[in-house]
Amino acid sequence: MIKGIGNDILEIDRIKSAIEKNSRFLTKIYTKSELDYYQAKGEKIETLAGMFCAKEAVSKALGTGFVSFAFTDIEILRASGGKPYVLLHNKAKVALDELGGFNINISISHSKHYAHAVAIID
Repeated sequence: MIKGIGNDILEIDRIKSAIEKNSRFLTKIYTKSELDYYQAKGEKIETLAGMFCAKEAVSKALGTGFVSFAFTDIEILRASGGKPYVLLHNKAKVALDELGGFNINISISHSKHYAHAVAIID
């Protein structure tokens, strides 16, 4: 049974601008594992934009937004084949438990100018 659905779309250049304006942006939004993946992918800005969208989509699926927890409480990782998956920490994990969800499915995509993600909690 579906417990929550979230969706987000973002202009990729907004992430680039945020990094240029705020030196702490990367560590405020992304975990060490996420930043390691970004570096392994050749530091492509669309990688960060896709992860950002996925975090937003998960927060919307949880029904909370980022009012109750930090961006780093939602971690977007990759399985060995490259499929993205979500690991929740701290208050984000509590929000999932309170929702009665057990699994979060995510899909991330991007074009030249936009990144998009969908999250479904069941």
